Amino acid sequence: MDPIVARKTWRTLEPIHGMIYFVPEAEAEYAHLGVTMQRTGYFASRAAPMGAVTADVVISTFYNFNPALVRAAMNGAWEIASPLQFTNVRFRAVDAALRRAWGDEMVRSPEVKTLATLLRRVAEVACEKPEGRPLFAGHSSVAWPEEPHLVLWHAQTLLREFRGDGHIAALTAEGLTGIEALVSHAASGDVPAQALTSSRSWSDDEWSSAIDGMRTRGLVTKSGDLAFTPAGDEQRARIEATTDALATSPYLAFGEEVCEQIRQLGRPLSKAIMQAGLLPLR
Repeated sequence: MDPIVARKTWRTLEPIHGMIYFVPEAEAEYAHLGVTMQRTGYFASRAAPMGAVTADVVISTFYNFNPALVRAAMNGAWEIASPLQFTNVRFRAVDAALRRAWGDEMVRSPEVKTLATLLRRVAEVACEKPEGRPLFAGHSSVAWPEEPHLVLWHAQTLLREFRGDGHIAALTAEGLTGIEALVSHAASGDVPAQALTSSRSWSDDEWSSAIDGMRTRGLVTKSGDLAFTPAGDEQRARIEATTDALATSPYLAFGEEVCEQIRQLGRPLSKAIMQAGLLPLR
């Protein structure tokens, strides 16, 4: 299988997972636990499957966030609620958000049931290979929910974290720090630099220093708008190719026809999430 097939399959369904970071249902559920800092809900709920880990573990596994932000958000998080409580309320938020986007008819549809069954099988193959993927391994220990739309969300979450841990491996192999990984992302043109610095809480001075370091290494141009040098282009291509290669095995086990079936079933569901405004538009 061409690794691009696996990437396309993951990306087609990614709105099903990614919406949890933006929907008000999540913030409301974390608030019910007693969370007063919005970022605490994000970091604690996503890290919770690893257990009551320290802020340093979250900094390591989340990779590109300002460590000061993570430390502030995780300070006292496990005193507010246990990891299991954070995991449970996250599922409640997912349930409410998907029902809002899809409606009860779509939630109960044969398409969702079929897709949930298929994607669970793919995710379970990933669960056989947790080595070197700490955040994914934590999520793989979470009990499977019963309702198909939650099975679907959990399966896509597992595949997202499986891919994400592999991406971090590719970045570290290239010698990029967390903030330098964001500079590389911005230089690729995929996401505006301002969106990356604000969401990860890096200052202008820290951002400029990271760019200077990459310029010194010949990875980005020395003047004008942020852009790759030929060496930076080559590095970014290696990172993406390695990420794709490391994420392919779960999909490879089922072949291109199953991947196409997954995409066909998933497109209307992802589209409904976007149309319902569960994800911000770029």
